[in-house]
Amino acid sequence: MRICLSINYSFRHYRLIRAKIRHETALSWQYLLILHPFKRTSLTVSFAPQAIAKLPTRFGEFTITIFTEDAKEHALLVFGELDTSQSVLCRVHSECLTGDSLFSLRCDCGPQLEAAMTQIADNGSGVLIYLRQEGRDIGLVNKIKAYALQDEGADTVEANLNLGLPEDARAYAICEKMLASIHVNSVKLLTNNPRKVAALQAMGIEVSQRLPIIVGENTHNQHYLKTKRAKLGHLE
Repeated sequence: MRICLSINYSFRHYRLIRAKIRHETALSWQYLLILHPFKRTSLTVSFAPQAIAKLPTRFGEFTITIFTEDAKEHALLVFGELDTSQSVLCRVHSECLTGDSLFSLRCDCGPQLEAAMTQIADNGSGVLIYLRQEGRDIGLVNKIKAYALQDEGADTVEANLNLGLPEDARAYAICEKMLASIHVNSVKLLTNNPRKVAALQAMGIEVSQRLPIIVGENTHNQHYLKTKRAKLGHLE
């Protein structure tokens, strides 16, 4: 049996929804896992929203909902009242501890996150999906090992491959159900990465527009950003 738990983000229902999720965390969706961003497989995975709360930030007040995927805990942030009859402004952001939290200048992740939250707030509504897949999903230890190889002259792709790791191991399967939980099936996607666009489209989510997010370039990450464009297909 397929069980669908729909979340209403109107704040007048906030207490009711929070209590409902607390008592129904055993419920789950079964859905098709996308192991490769462009290929659908028949493997089923459990999925369930675990918690919801208000999240005041310096950009404005969001609602945060946590979803689990195996051992990972992903976050869905919603700002304002979504008009799901229209394409919704959306950022899919992969975790970067060094950039998002420690202000590293080796990448553009932190500035991209801030720019996305600013644009969503300025727009009056939108969605941020924060995926826990550190270092293009190679993990923090391997990411720092890759940094050490980059310090010796390797680029970001070569460093991963030299460690016996994929150049980009990220997957976006859970985005389908995270967006379905708020009835969003069309997005204006804030990204420079065409793989994200293709991954969402492969799930049946319409990407009505790709909006570039060009921020955070500096002398420390110029080679990194050049490599992402040349080897990972990132756009401007």
